[in-house]
Amino acid sequence: MPTVDDVLEQVGEFGWFQKQAFLLLCLISAALAPIYVGIVFLGFTPDHRCRSPGVAELSQRCGWSLAEELNYTVPGPGDDAFLRQCRQYEVDWNQSALDCVDPLSSLATDRSHLPLVPCQHGWVYDTPGSSIVTEFNLVCADAWKVDLFQSCVNLGFFLGSLGVGYVADRFGRKLCLLMTTAVMSVSGVLMAVAPDYTSMLLCRLLQGVVSKGSWVSGYTLITEFVGSAYRRTAAILYQVAFTVGLVGLTGVAYAIPYWRWLQLAVTLPTFFFLLYYWCLPESPRWLLSQKKNAQAVKIMDHIAQKNGKLPPADLKMLSVEEDATEKRSPSFADLFRTPNLRKHTLILMYLWFACAVLYQGLIMHMGATSEDLYMDFFYSALVEFPAAFIILVTIDRVGRIYPMAVSFLVAGVSCLIMILISHELHWLSVTLACLGRMGTTIVLQMVCLVNAELYPTFIRNLGVMVCSALCDLGGIFTPFLVFRLMEVWQALPLILFGVLGLTAGAMTLLLPETKGAVLPETIEDAENLGRKSKAKEKMIYRQVPTGKLTVT
Repeated sequence: MPTVDDVLEQVGEFGWFQKQAFLLLCLISAALAPIYVGIVFLGFTPDHRCRSPGVAELSQRCGWSLAEELNYTVPGPGDDAFLRQCRQYEVDWNQSALDCVDPLSSLATDRSHLPLVPCQHGWVYDTPGSSIVTEFNLVCADAWKVDLFQSCVNLGFFLGSLGVGYVADRFGRKLCLLMTTAVMSVSGVLMAVAPDYTSMLLCRLLQGVVSKGSWVSGYTLITEFVGSAYRRTAAILYQVAFTVGLVGLTGVAYAIPYWRWLQLAVTLPTFFFLLYYWCLPESPRWLLSQKKNAQAVKIMDHIAQKNGKLPPADLKMLSVEEDATEKRSPSFADLFRTPNLRKHTLILMYLWFACAVLYQGLIMHMGATSEDLYMDFFYSALVEFPAAFIILVTIDRVGRIYPMAVSFLVAGVSCLIMILISHELHWLSVTLACLGRMGTTIVLQMVCLVNAELYPTFIRNLGVMVCSALCDLGGIFTPFLVFRLMEVWQALPLILFGVLGLTAGAMTLLLPETKGAVLPETIEDAENLGRKSKAKEKMIYRQVPTGKLTVT
């Protein structure tokens, strides 16, 4: 009885149907970008100072320039951002006794002796647009709420990964895609019209819960539509579509500097994804797994017609491949049952965590220190394209482990060198940040593949789910690590990134190379991965001609 892969070999593994489905699903991948890193524009913190009643009128009466107004009325030396942004003189600026030339000299000979108080009447922001920071005053004592805003997205990713996978396996990939997309779109619009910070936060959390599920459902559908020869390439290019979303986000954010309109601009188009109900069929592989053979046969016949091929004569006998190993129930303990599996699980957990902190951390740090936010973000997004090319070129020629290790080391070293760069050489800092981001992007895409290849069949999905959950947990902590450490010293997060990158690169070398290796079926196979004896046995087996296999 033919399997789906057998039929696809005859009707087209990447024909017109698969190309159309691929392009449609890539839009889902691109739509995740504003949710994942939209904090850079939605939560942009411009220069600000306390709003002091009477200062504007005094400045107008005296004819001050903006520089003079700041010099006379804002406390702190130029390099003390906290005093400049979060404290104000306890002075009544409406009193007529104040002079236009150094008005505070009549109150104290040394203005440093004047009492300072926290901002009492809000803030003045030096920006032509708006962000959640400027609208809800998320600065000074409330600056941590920006961190919480981004952490809620990653918390949503984590919570969603626990349940969305079950929905996709129980009710189908297509239904899961449509359900999560609908909730993602509605929650995105509700966030754009949220009246206060709390309701906005809840909408963002809900968007995080479903958005990753939408992305994963699209990823699963495209990999199940194409033949085995194109599966890896389609998976990598699907992730490249996310990069296209990053580039597009830069242009949209530049054109719309107001956060509510920006949120609507990136959300409203996602309602069109609901039209996929009529554009995309259910996965025939899932239908077969649910014993819905008639529907699977109908879809495979549709694929054959779209690709201009005749379906095979035995199409009605289509079946799913039986896997005896799946009869064994997986458990969390299996991931730590043997020494090598235990080592691989702990290392992969750390690699996923380091990936999340490095990738999101570099984006956030660049957004917080950028001189030209839009161009710096644009340049750093562009480097993800060569990262995908490097993966496609090296993955089957060089392998997985060495490119991953080198990429981690490049990211770590780039971050450490950035500490030594002066502010006058901002272009060099941006270049190094882009280099570090390219290395992290390579790792982020390759670790998915390595994670799956190191586990036996019956715990493969569990292993990927558990280890990749550390990526979401890392994302939860990253905003607090970046923004709070920057308050101590602007370069302090870079030290953390550097240490994470170097240690992750070294730990990657402890994993066995999986290039050319047969996927492990049992725990014993997984335990023996990378051992020379096993590799030698498999090589000998491949060299024996078909039909002449002998037992010695």
